[in-house]
Amino acid sequence: MPEPHVTLDPSGLDPVQQKLRGPLEEQLTSALQAAAERVRGNYAGEPVEEVCRRLLDETRAGLHPDIAAGFNPDMDEFCRVAVAIVRGEVS
Repeated sequence: MPEPHVTLDPSGLDPVQQKLRGPLEEQLTSALQAAAERVRGNYAGEPVEEVCRRLLDETRAGLHPDIAAGFNPDMDEFCRVAVAIVRGEVS
């Protein structure tokens, strides 16, 4: 699996968020990739649901509190990353 990446849906963004979309996607992607690395490094056979929850918690912990509060990712996509971690597909 390629490194996880966050892409924001422009239709759901207000004008200010639209202007900040690129830097915001970069920050979210960086937090997600760092979280995936930490979760993968500490993976000890937990079920996918637990890995998905940890991945979300770790990602939010890596963000500014205001950004973390508004971060509502597509959980199906987040769980795909969790499945890849469980299968050992995330490097």
